[in-house]
Amino acid sequence: MAVTSILKGVNLYLIGMMGAGKSTVGRLLASRLGYHFFDTDALIEQATGQSVRQIFAESGEAIFRQLESQVLAQLCAQKNLLISTGGGIVTTPFNWSYLRHGVVVWLDVPVDTLYERLRRDGDRPLLQTPDPLQTLTDLLAQRERLYAQADLRLSTQPTETPEQTCDRLLTELPSILRSGPQILGEAASTNGHE
Repeated sequence: MAVTSILKGVNLYLIGMMGAGKSTVGRLLASRLGYHFFDTDALIEQATGQSVRQIFAESGEAIFRQLESQVLAQLCAQKNLLISTGGGIVTTPFNWSYLRHGVVVWLDVPVDTLYERLRRDGDRPLLQTPDPLQTLTDLLAQRERLYAQADLRLSTQPTETPEQTCDRLLTELPSILRSGPQILGEAASTNGHE
C-alpha cells in the first residue's frame, strides 16, 4: 500500500474527543496498514487492574494523566504502531513531545453526534454531570485549539461509518505525508535513537 511505504513505520496517533471513534477507526486502520494497534486507556486499565472510571474516582484525574503520559512515553519509542489516545491526552503539554514522534490525526466529530454516542455510557467519568451535553460542549471548547495542533484534521459526519472514515483517512494521509517530510524525518531519526 502506498501509504505504508510513505509512512516508513512512523507511528500514527489518533486524537479527539471521547466518542469520536478513535478505537474503532484505529483498529480498522491498523489492520489495513499492517500496524499494531494500541489504545492508551486499555493499556492503563491493564497495567493498573482498574477501569478508567475507578482510577478517576479513587486516585483522581491528575494520577490518570500521569499514567497516560507514562504509557505514551513507552509507545513512542516503538515503530509501526497505530495508537488511539484518550480524549484529554492533549491537555498535558509534555505529551506533545511524545505525539510529535509520529503523525497526529484529529478525528473531529460534531458535539451532538458525540452526545448521541455517549449519553448511555456510564463509564465516562467526565460526563457524570447533570448536563452531559453541556459538559461535552465545554470540553470541546477547551480542547479544540489543542486538537488543532494535529498534522491532519479529519472532520467526520454523523452518517459516516467507521469504514468510510478509515477510507477517507487513507486517502488524505499521503497528501500530508508528502507535504510534511519534516514530520517523518524527525520521527524516523528520533525513533531510531530510542
